[in-house]
Amino acid sequence: MALPKNWPRLSVPVIAAPMFLVSGPELVIAAAQAGIVGAFPTLNARTPEQLDAWLTEIGERTCNCAGLVAANLILHSSNSRRHTDLDIVVRHRVPWVIASVGSPAEMVPKVHAYGGLVLSDVASVRHARKAADCGVDGLVLLTAGAGGNTGWLNPFAFIDEVRRFWDGPLAVAGGITSGRQIRALQIAGADLAYIGTPFICAEESLAADEYKTALCEAGADDVLTTDAVTGMPANFLKVSLREQGILASDGTLLPKGESNISSWKSAWSAGHGVGAVQGVAPLDHGVRTLRADWLAADPGTHNH
Repeated sequence: MALPKNWPRLSVPVIAAPMFLVSGPELVIAAAQAGIVGAFPTLNARTPEQLDAWLTEIGERTCNCAGLVAANLILHSSNSRRHTDLDIVVRHRVPWVIASVGSPAEMVPKVHAYGGLVLSDVASVRHARKAADCGVDGLVLLTAGAGGNTGWLNPFAFIDEVRRFWDGPLAVAGGITSGRQIRALQIAGADLAYIGTPFICAEESLAADEYKTALCEAGADDVLTTDAVTGMPANFLKVSLREQGILASDGTLLPKGESNISSWKSAWSAGHGVGAVQGVAPLDHGVRTLRADWLAADPGTHNH
C-alpha cells in the first residue's frame, strides 16, 4: 500500500510510539527533526496547563518539519482529562492525533475540522472495524510483542484480515527494531512501523537512567505480559515487576490482592524486540540506522 499524497513525507516510514512517562517534548522534537512522526501521550504532561505549554514549545521548535507531531489521547472514561486534553490538542491543531482505549467517534470530526489526521490503535479485528466505521484516517495494529499495552495476534495474520475491509494507511506495533522488519511489514501490506522500545534509550527520552540500563541488558526472555499493572495485557521488564512486588522471586505473578502495585509507575515497559537495544544514543542516530537498514532491504535493489 502507499500513503496518501497529502500525508507528510517521512525519512523512513516510522512513528515513534507514544510511551507513558517516556515520551516528552525533547523526544517528539528529535523525532520530527529526524523525519519521522514523534508522538507522546497527553497524560505525560502532569496538568492540562503543562500540556498546553508542551504543545506550544513543540510547535515552535518543529516549524521546519511541520506535520510530524502526534498527540495520543486515552479515551477511556477513567481518564478524567480526555475532553480537556482533546480541546487543547484541537486548539493547537496537532497534525496527528492517536486514539487509544476507546472510541474515536467524538475525536474524528473535531480533528478533521482543522485538517488533522486521526489514527486509532486497535488490538482486535472487531475494534479495527469499529474504528474504521468512525472515519479514522489510519489504524495502528497492536500485535504480539508490543511494549506497554500490547496485542496478542500475529502481525501477518492481523494485517491480512484487516486488509479485507480496510485499504487506508496501516501502522503495525509489535517488537519492531530494524529496517528489515519494517520492509517485511510493508511487503505484508502495512505502511508504517510503530516503534517504541528502541527509542526509550534515546538520549532525549524521559526514561530514568536505570530504566535505560535495564533495557540495554535485557532480552526477550526478560519481558513478561501481565494485566496486573494497568488492568490490560501489557509487556514489562521482569526486573521492574520484581522490584515493585508484582512478580515473586520464583518468577510467578503474585495473586491479585497480594501484589504491591502502589508504585506501578515504576513498572518498566518493554517490547519483545528489547534484545536489539544495545546502548543509549541520540534519537537521530537510531533513525539513520533504521533508514539505512530499510533501504538496504528493498527487494528492488537486490541483484540475484
